[in-house]
Amino acid sequence: MLTLNNIEVIYSNVILVLKGVSLTVAPGAVVALLGANGAGKTTALKAMSGLLRTELGEVTDGSIEFEGTRIDHKDPEAIVRMGMVQVMEGRPLFEQLTVEENIRVGAYSRNDTAAIRSDMEAVYHYFPNLARMKHRVSGYLSGGERQMLVMGRGLMARPKLMLLDEPSLGLSPTLVKEIFKIIQQINEEKHTSILVVEQNAFIALSISDHAYVMENGRIVLDGPSAKLKENEDIKEFYLGLSQVGKRKSYKEVKHYRRRKRWLS
Repeated sequence: MLTLNNIEVIYSNVILVLKGVSLTVAPGAVVALLGANGAGKTTALKAMSGLLRTELGEVTDGSIEFEGTRIDHKDPEAIVRMGMVQVMEGRPLFEQLTVEENIRVGAYSRNDTAAIRSDMEAVYHYFPNLARMKHRVSGYLSGGERQMLVMGRGLMARPKLMLLDEPSLGLSPTLVKEIFKIIQQINEEKHTSILVVEQNAFIALSISDHAYVMENGRIVLDGPSAKLKENEDIKEFYLGLSQVGKRKSYKEVKHYRRRKRWLS
């Protein structure tokens, strides 16, 4: 469904952020993109969704294809109409609008009134809390409620592929479990492909089929999520400490040799 072929991203014609990143998302799959702050994960998502160009960023090498069509130079609106939607980090909302008005914004590119009404009911099915507060002004929502709302708004575009950027950020463990359970439910019931960027490696690996680890603008490891979940290097890196109490980069952890070792 989605293929990144060795892409390079530069900001303001000066700052090299992504350095030959390649990944794929198969139809109906959940894929996790893991990495620490500053690894380049959000830049990768914005390159896919077309938002990169609004921030003086550009794909200067390689290509991005969605369902066989090259999209790395398309506008964000065109990419949304093709079926790819990014749910952004920070949970941006139209805070002066009500919950229901925010959800309806997600269908701005559609004119099928009956189907929009049906999709609204589907959003309330996945997020029943939103139904109870649909007339509340969005600016007063909690972090968890805002996350549910931006995901619900994204669903209104009927995405074939959802790009989720740090959905667990700042949420309690209980809410994180609830959000990821809903992500899994959306994938299973609507057959929506999902690419999720996360720092919470354990829960991302628990619901995904395949995962990539990014560091300093490069993919340093990938493989089936079940296999990576048991990888001692992944555990050590995401705990943030080595055996002697010093933080390491992923490439420095004791068992790491070469990426292809984990693909054999």
